[in-house]
Amino acid sequence: MMAAIDVAIAVLPLAAIAYLMVGRFWPATRAMPVAWIVAIGAGYFGWNMSPTWIGAATINGFITAASILWIVFGAILLLYTLKRTGAFDAINQGFASISDDRRVQVVLLVFLMGSFIEGAAGFGTPAAIVGPLLVGLGFPPLAAVVVALTGNLMAITFGAVGTPLIIGMIDIFEDVDVISSAVAAQGMNIEGWVAEIAVWAASFHVIVGAALPFIGVAMMTRFFGEERSIKPALEVLPLTLFAWASFAVPYWATAYFLGPEFPGLIGAMVGLFVTVGALKAGFFHPDEDWDFADQSAWPDHWVGDIQPGESSSRDTHVAADGGTVQTMSLPRAWTPYALVAVLLVVTRVVDPVTTFLQSNLVLQWQSILGTSLSGSFATLYLPGAVFVAVHLLTIPIHGMDAKEIKGAWAETIEKVTPAVIALLFAVATVQIMLQSGTATGTDGMLIVLSDTMAGVAGGVYPFFASLVGALGAFLAGSNTVSDILFGTFQYGVADQIGFPHTIILGAQAVGGAIGNLIAVHNVVAALAVVGLVGQEGRVIRYELIPLAYYATMTGALTLLFGYVLFPGVF
Repeated sequence: MMAAIDVAIAVLPLAAIAYLMVGRFWPATRAMPVAWIVAIGAGYFGWNMSPTWIGAATINGFITAASILWIVFGAILLLYTLKRTGAFDAINQGFASISDDRRVQVVLLVFLMGSFIEGAAGFGTPAAIVGPLLVGLGFPPLAAVVVALTGNLMAITFGAVGTPLIIGMIDIFEDVDVISSAVAAQGMNIEGWVAEIAVWAASFHVIVGAALPFIGVAMMTRFFGEERSIKPALEVLPLTLFAWASFAVPYWATAYFLGPEFPGLIGAMVGLFVTVGALKAGFFHPDEDWDFADQSAWPDHWVGDIQPGESSSRDTHVAADGGTVQTMSLPRAWTPYALVAVLLVVTRVVDPVTTFLQSNLVLQWQSILGTSLSGSFATLYLPGAVFVAVHLLTIPIHGMDAKEIKGAWAETIEKVTPAVIALLFAVATVQIMLQSGTATGTDGMLIVLSDTMAGVAGGVYPFFASLVGALGAFLAGSNTVSDILFGTFQYGVADQIGFPHTIILGAQAVGGAIGNLIAVHNVVAALAVVGLVGQEGRVIRYELIPLAYYATMTGALTLLFGYVLFPGVF
């Protein structure tokens, strides 16, 4: 009876989020403070957490949220910098020159370019960059967010140059004696074993992700097209499959031969080069361009503070027909984003640079309120610093004047402000749930929920392994955190039911990516950069579609691999 009560209490914060945001369409700015209060009640009355521990967990959550906000701030600042200089318009015209078809633009920008950004930066950065690019091209902001969140899913498992597997599994497993000893008995070390997990995760993604570019296009045409049908998406099915193959082959080969750091980066770079080349050569392009209906026919909730295709640039001139013609060259316009890509790779691959950034200007709070919790804010290492640095470099590169600089900063602050409350309380809620066990020396809320799932599922638990990973990412907004939370747990369940550990942890790594589709942090950040904060519940409803597909297919493959095809894998 007590176990049932524990489960009911543990699920209350999640139920509050689901009911208020998905059921009632409450914005995260209202729902997350309520969920935080519910989590406090669950922690205090259900887990006997002291006020000190609840306060420490909340502060730790605020510190983590500050890291996320720093990234969002930097991404938005660079966005509005490029809008002020005219670079944004030039970039839009560059993609439009390849194709005016919105379906083709989704494949190029969302699936391929978004995957590159995810592989380099992680932290939900792709939606913060790609979403505004789509809006600049004329997409409805709501449609831009929905497809931007969906398209780069295959790269999330390896996001930020392998951080989810390097930090989330290698660093954790090396400190767990039971796991490290068992791996050593197999003649491997932890690093080599996690590299094998990476290959299994890539294998799941390659198979299930074959439909991913198509799903992104189909969601756009079905929910935002004038005809409300997936038929227009079927017309570009050959293109989506070609783009997937161009990405998937180097992606899987990189995971197999080089490890978890670069699959997303290399897969996206090769895929983008090959796919753009094929389109320019006249292959795979649909016969007729597809576009949205006229904006006058769009529902009000599709558009927020930023108008699709709006231009605030000063680098244009009036054409003979009264329109505007962009005068900034495409290479010059792309230079800031090229610098972002280079700096992100350098800061995460070049050891002396990485070490310097990770050890300087780091704000730390050890033993928060006398507890064992500690929080840190790595000002220079977080991608936000790269965005701000590139903003500063763009000032002379694009010749910005003081008025333009001031305008970019003012617009950035205005757009970021609504996301602050939502993110602060979302992460604080997660931290209370995470620390409920640490504070009391018992199983925390998340472990209770996962144990319950394992006990109920029994031998078919591997089908749900990716969903457990998705739960962690949904709560924390991070594949890395999901791997930290549930990697050891998934290993233990595999032990209990006699299932291959490597395969179930591959499913965990994929699940961490799936959960990012509906992670409140990511959804809020994506909506903030297109001026649509308040539509979180609606976006999450849409994202449940690719989540259900991906989780179901991954679950079926996990059972097939572990019980039928590869039962002898460690």
